[in-house]
Amino acid sequence: MTITPVLLCGGSGTRLWPLSRKSYPKQFVPLVGETTLFQASSQRLSGAGYGAPLVLTNSDFRFIVTEQLLEVGIDPGAILIEPEGRNTAPAVLAAALWLEKSDPEGLMLVAPSDHVVPDPEAFRAAVTAGEAQARAGQLVTFGIKPTHAETGYGYLELDGDPGDFAPTPIALKRFVEKPDLKTAEDMLASGQYLWNAGIFLFSVKTILAAFRTHAPSLMEPVQTAVDAGQTDLGFLRLDPPAWEGAEDISLDYAVMERADNLTVVPFAAGWSDLGGWDAVWRESGPDADGVVTSDNATAIDCENSLLRSEDAGLEVVGIGLKDIITVAMPDAVLVADANRTQDVKKAVAALKAKSAKQAVQFPKDHRPWGWFESLVIGERFQVKRILVHPGASLSLQSHHHRSEHWIVVEGTAKVTVDEEVKLVSENQSVYIPLGATHRMENPGKVPMVLIEVQTGSYLGEDDIIRYEDVYARQ
Repeated sequence: MTITPVLLCGGSGTRLWPLSRKSYPKQFVPLVGETTLFQASSQRLSGAGYGAPLVLTNSDFRFIVTEQLLEVGIDPGAILIEPEGRNTAPAVLAAALWLEKSDPEGLMLVAPSDHVVPDPEAFRAAVTAGEAQARAGQLVTFGIKPTHAETGYGYLELDGDPGDFAPTPIALKRFVEKPDLKTAEDMLASGQYLWNAGIFLFSVKTILAAFRTHAPSLMEPVQTAVDAGQTDLGFLRLDPPAWEGAEDISLDYAVMERADNLTVVPFAAGWSDLGGWDAVWRESGPDADGVVTSDNATAIDCENSLLRSEDAGLEVVGIGLKDIITVAMPDAVLVADANRTQDVKKAVAALKAKSAKQAVQFPKDHRPWGWFESLVIGERFQVKRILVHPGASLSLQSHHHRSEHWIVVEGTAKVTVDEEVKLVSENQSVYIPLGATHRMENPGKVPMVLIEVQTGSYLGEDDIIRYEDVYARQ
């Protein structure tokens, strides 16, 4: 029997701003290694014994999810679209109700999609260690052997001796909320506590029984949201009115802290939730001076610092820095004391208060067909770089306030302007008059890149009238 991975990937990751933002959060970014955190999570929960992943995300990320899964050779299973974030309990319940239709006896492995586990084989071995307990009706969670007195995590108190913290099932005594530093130090010293990783293994029928017993008020709205969901290009959009009626509550609060059939499997082979830039610094392997630099960063006489540039054309240089985090993006730069990385979310709040787009909007705007980024913005003009995936197509549209010039620099574009359809190759251009109905497609086998020059009195993305759209956007 296979285990169905249930990947949760709707978070915003504001503590890793400016690289992680609401429009493109940390799970979709290659923070550590070559693949994104979401891709690494999906690979970790794949292979023999695992079925296609079931993903819960929001509407903005649905095409990013499928694109990133296919990039690493994983065929996605069901993708459930949450109308809005309601925390983990409704999300897990929706996944269980969906799986009940096809495999009520099957196991589901619930995991966030933004964690780092350096040893995937060791993690799969831990899952195997908990499988018999899960099939026997236990709610199995995975606890991380703590390496320091961390106040940013919840803890799991064991009802048994973990010994050498080998991945062997142990009875779980209770869940513990995020502690103060003194309490965390005491728990670390006792050796009877694990970090709560928020990863769970149980059968579909067991978790549904637990919801009916401990959180019955969630059953009706979530069941209705699943049953009344609308299929949309292979996705299932959960019914918004029903979903709105579900309580915003975590799985821990709704079920786990009330259940008595709990088992924990210790895991000591390395783990991080990358909850801040200090965690990225640790997981990136600091050198002998405690320094981590990216390809486009240089450190001179620095200590215990992270210098990172996300733009090949922007060099970051640090001189004589100590305990400093510096992260540079094309449109924003973070400089912070390494001991205050948890306060980065305050910077996001401050930027939101002044209506700075950098608070939530990623420099590259990812769309189902590819992405675009603004290169230059003036009072009545804007220059963009646009990439269109092979076989992809933008909507048939027009604009009230702007005209556009398109210059193809890579590949070939199939361009529609009113009644005319033609191919535009590299070094060729086309003009789109104001008000003209137009569409851009990539008929080729390689990505197509063009430069778009917009001119007009208003250049906002909401100046679009869509007539046809293969991605069914509103």
